[in-house]
Amino acid sequence: MAELEAAGVRRVLDVRFRPQSRRPGMSKTRLGELLADHAIAYEHRRALGTPPDLRWLYKAGRLAEAAAGFRAHVEANAGAELDALAAELGHVPPTALLCLEADPAGCHRTVVAERLAVRRPGLTVVEL
Repeated sequence: MAELEAAGVRRVLDVRFRPQSRRPGMSKTRLGELLADHAIAYEHRRALGTPPDLRWLYKAGRLAEAAAGFRAHVEANAGAELDALAAELGHVPPTALLCLEADPAGCHRTVVAERLAVRRPGLTVVEL
């Protein structure tokens, strides 16, 4: 929470396909409550999550293949969601993308940020 607050984040978009976790406080309901306690909005965006048929590529360390597969998947299946999100980014509070992977180099959220930057030139992306 301190890192989000220090960065000025006022909204978190959970881009996990399934917003569940074994880590206390990281499942959808509890995480939303915790963020709300800090005046940070929470939204789950399932369409921007990695489907199971691609998730294994990330877990296997086949990152280039995983990113390419997810890029194709998200454009084909969630292009409208990306368009809408890119359009709203100029009118909403600073927003963070949340996933379970700590390292952005091995995570699909990097592809989500990349696709948003294509749609919204000049978008500033900061890794926390």
